[in-house]
Amino acid sequence: MKTYKKICIAVIIVFLLLTAILNIFLAGAKDTGDGIYRVEAKRLADEISETGDYDLEKYPHITGVFTGGELYRSKEHYLIMEAGGTLYRVEYTVESGLHGIAVVNCVLGALFLLVTGVLYYIGRHIIVPFGRLNDIPQELARGNLAVPIPEEKSRLFGKFTWGVNLLRESIEDSRKKEIAMQREKKLLLLSLSHDIKTPLSAIKLNAKALAKGLYKDEEKQRAAAESINTRADEIERFVSEITKAASEDFMSFEVTPGEEFLSVIITKINARYAPTFSMSGTEFIIRKYDDCILSCDPNRLAECLQNLIENAIKYGDGRRIELSFDKMDGCELITVSNTGCTLETKELPQIFESFHRGNNADRVQGNGLGLFICKRLMSLMGGEVYADIRDGCFFATLVVKLA
Repeated sequence: MKTYKKICIAVIIVFLLLTAILNIFLAGAKDTGDGIYRVEAKRLADEISETGDYDLEKYPHITGVFTGGELYRSKEHYLIMEAGGTLYRVEYTVESGLHGIAVVNCVLGALFLLVTGVLYYIGRHIIVPFGRLNDIPQELARGNLAVPIPEEKSRLFGKFTWGVNLLRESIEDSRKKEIAMQREKKLLLLSLSHDIKTPLSAIKLNAKALAKGLYKDEEKQRAAAESINTRADEIERFVSEITKAASEDFMSFEVTPGEEFLSVIITKINARYAPTFSMSGTEFIIRKYDDCILSCDPNRLAECLQNLIENAIKYGDGRRIELSFDKMDGCELITVSNTGCTLETKELPQIFESFHRGNNADRVQGNGLGLFICKRLMSLMGGEVYADIRDGCFFATLVVKLA
């Protein structure tokens, strides 16, 4: 806000300086048009020489014509001219430039009021509301989800504050779900660890007894071995439960079923990536397609396309990224392809698993979740995603149901 005030003061000072310079220039140039009285005086002399008389109404800048007496004494502006052998004192008026200066100053004053009004509006409805929201992203990044977000009625920031509130609520819900999941897994692991101790103790006791030869009878030895086997099965079952708990989905997804035109989604994708590719020199091609209505969550489908394009940026060679389209069995097929694929074909079955990263990901930052998220979202929308490698290019295709 302080910087904006300094800018406003600087703009006002520059405007006032320009106004002062313009006024000085106009004041210095006010007499440039006064030579017209000389023209009128010449015409008056010609008229007197030809007719011996004159009509002052023809000469708006001439106020009087005198001869004889004190020819050179007058408080008015005058000049001496000769006509018909007689000297005349011709008095005239000098037009003041104050009227023109006043008009210019009125115009400049109106512009000044307009500029100050615009600066005030920007400060009141843009700079001040933005200043109130300036610290909110930092607080959210620190984990302070209780930071108050002021409500703004302004059309410029109303949607923004609403979106920030949604973001905060989403972060808070995710944190609650994560804490609940971690608590459940911790309780499960503690419970299973406790349950494992009982069969493990029995196995150790029977194993020690067999090792020391305490069971002389063959029947008791067989019973001890069977007990060990039974307890081992129990431990195996507990381990399976632990493995299952560890492999359960760690991310929850919400999908809102709806309908959207394919052109709307592609337009958003093009607006998001076309400027970036233009600057990086990557050829971004969107093939022709027949517009249609898709049965999907538009935001989630756009997220899937973004994940595929981001993968193409990360793992491609940056020469070409292409979107192509096809229809099959009541579905729209949207394919994102990129050149420079170094992934091995044998890895294709694993690329949609969580945290899986291919052999081409050594020098690329990532967490191996992009394609996993696509898989889950498309499944929840009743669609599918699959990948292929052909001629050194990677192809990822989204299968979306038509409405």
